Amino acid sequence: MTKITILPHPEYAPEGKEIEANVGDSICEALLDNGVEIEHACEMSRACTTCHCIVRKGYDKLEPPEEEEEDLLDRAWGLEPQSRLSCQAIVGKDDLTIEIPRYSINHAKENH
Repeated sequence: MTKITILPHPEYAPEGKEIEANVGDSICEALLDNGVEIEHACEMSRACTTCHCIVRKGYDKLEPPEEEEEDLLDRAWGLEPQSRLSCQAIVGKDDLTIEIPRYSINHAKENH
């Protein structure tokens, strides 16, 4: 199991949170499986940017993003060099620290 540390976010993890993730799961799947209800409007099909996260620790241990993911990230709110779509970033053996941006491009939150 890999540890993912989520930095404090007013809605998803007000105190911050540490979760355990299975190697091979996406960051998005790991968050959802552990009660962190990150937006994922396209149901993890790499069609939106609502699951955007910033990998503060461990970015260089992830497989690099594919071109389609990079193109989508260009539309994400608060884009940074360590930004990833959490539905596309696959958890490896190395621990990660992520930040979920305060806003997304969605004007209305999806109800999953």
